Amino acid sequence: MSTVIFRAIAPYLTALMVLFSIFVLLRGHNNPGGGFIGGLIAASAFAIYGIAYGVPPVRRAMRFHPMQLAAFGLVLAALAGVPSLLVSVPYLTGLWTYPTLFGVELALSTPLVFDIGVYCVVVGTISSIALSLEERER
Repeated sequence: MSTVIFRAIAPYLTALMVLFSIFVLLRGHNNPGGGFIGGLIAASAFAIYGIAYGVPPVRRAMRFHPMQLAAFGLVLAALAGVPSLLVSVPYLTGLWTYPTLFGVELALSTPLVFDIGVYCVVVGTISSIALSLEERER
């Protein structure tokens, strides 16, 4: 299904979906959303782009092999629990810090790092599956 209208809309739709997936990721841990849902949205965006333009443009847009992204996310999610061990609380216990950057207080947490890892795992895994299925079809 590679119509002219679909090919014209696909880049804009992909960019909008990736932006929305980042919003859902950051909305995350204490509200509905997070790494898994955001990752599914981003992987769907890359799948739409792949349907419109084929696999090679998607691989160029991702810059990394999807399975490398998934492996990075898995390591990042596992490392999110290390700070809790350093302060003598159980592994993967949520820790927060509130640094001030340019007069704005930021809430940084280990659950956010974990969610970013899950996001990378989901995007990498689902994109890898979708791209391999698209390569077989063509």
